[in-house]
Amino acid sequence: MRYAFVFALMAGPALADGPVVEAVSVDGDRFSVTLSHPDTGWDHYADGWEVLDADGNSLGIRELAHPHVAEQPFTRSLGGVRIPDGVTTIYVRARCNVDGWSEDLFEVSLAE
Repeated sequence: MRYAFVFALMAGPALADGPVVEAVSVDGDRFSVTLSHPDTGWDHYADGWEVLDADGNSLGIRELAHPHVAEQPFTRSLGGVRIPDGVTTIYVRARCNVDGWSEDLFEVSLAE
């Protein structure tokens, strides 16, 4: 008697890439950040970005309240970001509602 064994590979959930900071512009205390992320809807989307100093201290967080499935990349702004005197470089990182904060930091030179 012959036996046929069939093995099926089950597809798991697709792992989307993390959010990416594409660009940052600074005008006084206002930061405009362009993000890209393969948002799939409410189940997985970029939900924020943060401005950090060189020591990792948060200088401001912009919460994103909804997915941007059909708007990629997208730019959102945050005003009132206070940069301490003497700081010439800051960093911006992005977050998604599934994977949390990205380890990638986008460096921004504030030197004139």
